Amino acid sequence: MRLPGSAQSRAWPAARIRWPAAALLDVCCVLAFVAIGRASHHHGESVGGLASTAWPFLAGLALGLLATRAWRRPAAIVPAGLGAWLGTVAAGMVLRVVAGQGTAVAFIVVALGFLGLFLLGWRTVAAVVVVRRRRAPSLAARP
Repeated sequence: MRLPGSAQSRAWPAARIRWPAAALLDVCCVLAFVAIGRASHHHGESVGGLASTAWPFLAGLALGLLATRAWRRPAAIVPAGLGAWLGTVAAGMVLRVVAGQGTAVAFIVVALGFLGLFLLGWRTVAAVVVVRRRRAPSLAARP
């Protein structure tokens, strides 16, 4: 229940994006990160290579989304977006180390920046669209 004037009602609303669509957008963001990274380091873009690089980050994404119960409000920046972002990077890096793929400080910084921009970015765009739609006058109301 929302009370008029409460902080909850003044917060930016999350877009009404269904859980599977939001998860698909998150997976696409992670795969874009992996594909761009592999291409920039000339590692090729074979399906096997993409899969071997992507799995730690996709597992981290899943852990972050589960930890924040993102299916409740999948387009919300907090907690779903932050869980997706930090879960992908933190768990992804740990899993890379465990799998012997290695990490470097510069790689962690790039991953934080890229994945933050994309995983939080699409949620921010969706929230702005919702706010603008609520503020825009209805075409039906015009004479």
